[in-house]
Amino acid sequence: MRLEILTCIILLACSTIACKKTSGDPPAEGLTFEFNFSQGPEGWTGDFADYPNEPNVEQTYQLELSHSGMPVPLNPADGSLRQSGMNRSDDLFMFVKKKISGLVPLRTYSANLAVEFGTNVANNMAGIGGSPGEGVWIKAGAVTLEPLKQLSITDNYYRMNIDKGNQSQGGADMKVIGNFANGSDLNEYRLKKLSTASPLQVKADDKGELWLVIGTDSGFEGKTTIHYTSIKAILN
Repeated sequence: MRLEILTCIILLACSTIACKKTSGDPPAEGLTFEFNFSQGPEGWTGDFADYPNEPNVEQTYQLELSHSGMPVPLNPADGSLRQSGMNRSDDLFMFVKKKISGLVPLRTYSANLAVEFGTNVANNMAGIGGSPGEGVWIKAGAVTLEPLKQLSITDNYYRMNIDKGNQSQGGADMKVIGNFANGSDLNEYRLKKLSTASPLQVKADDKGELWLVIGTDSGFEGKTTIHYTSIKAILN
């Protein structure tokens, strides 16, 4: 009888220890990450790729990323993450990114992404190289590796270290979720929402971290200015 009591006490103690350890672990599913840029960039940064390594290229391509108010006729008091560039290479890629943490290390997640942004391009507009609306594709991704541009020694262009695809085609790491046209016949800023049609599969790194990335891949040989207002990711 004493042996049975002692065994029960040991099992109860082990169970209590195990519960304490498990309760501190990151949740495995049902995680929502939502970012609203009304007050600031919320840790999001960005960059540009698919352009040549030339003197003063940032000025020539008018590459800009900042936090700003929304343009009229939208409310200027509402903040946004503003990104802009002149697509002189006929292939400019503009992207923003954010690292998220608190995940289960090395676990594979299904990620659904949604983005809202302001666009001032009407439907079915003509442009050099392609439409300034339908010829600018919005892409979304969730990746283990930090998305970075890197200089290609093959053509002396800045290229991405992840597979984003090219223009209208998605890649292994980023999927096309729509285009830049604002859904009207007016060239004025309107809000547009897009989301992934199916979940993206992504593996957290050994620290329980991964990267969200949203971008525009342009075939329009002109200037595109996008105002991101919110980005949301749900991981299961």
